[in-house]
Amino acid sequence: MSVKDEVLECIKSAGAPVSAGEVEKLSGLDRKAIDKAFKELKQENAIVSPVRCKWEAAQ
Repeated sequence: MSVKDEVLECIKSAGAPVSAGEVEKLSGLDRKAIDKAFKELKQENAIVSPVRCKWEAAQ
């Protein structure tokens, strides 16, 4: 599983919008890798931000 897939799964399993820091705590992944995955997921429209600095999976 790629880092991007792990981040997306972590966001989905959280059940609420999460920040990159919360994903880091939940997954144990490196913050730089998480930030890169967030950037790619945003470009793919796989995640959306309902609240500033918080992200959730797109519908």
